[in-house]
Amino acid sequence: MGKFNELLQRADWKSEKHVPVIEVLEKGKKVKVRVSVGKEIAHPNKTEHHIVWIEVYFKGEGSKFPYMIGKADFAAHGASTEGADTSTVYTEPDATLTFKTEKSGTIYAFSYCNIHGLWVNEEELKL
Repeated sequence: MGKFNELLQRADWKSEKHVPVIEVLEKGKKVKVRVSVGKEIAHPNKTEHHIVWIEVYFKGEGSKFPYMIGKADFAAHGASTEGADTSTVYTEPDATLTFKTEKSGTIYAFSYCNIHGLWVNEEELKL
């Protein structure tokens, strides 16, 4: 069996629709981060192909382990009792999280596509 990190897919979000995009909106006493999938190239959001969730972690400089900041689940993908893509409700893979830290470090975001697996991206946070 391979190592877990061998399962993580990486790419430039400007050319790959599955990569989570990390945007630091505010930094100071609180850090506000927006994480989305499909910013440059839209990701399908259909019953048969969608982003299931995004998780965000922060590892401060000098810390041994990262801290989980939050998870957003995206549960509506057009399915209804009448079949696939018959609903008018579709959740967009986009979340905003706020956390406090006194350290610079690295923000990690993971996204999970029901067809194409686990994707990761990271962004340095300088305070």
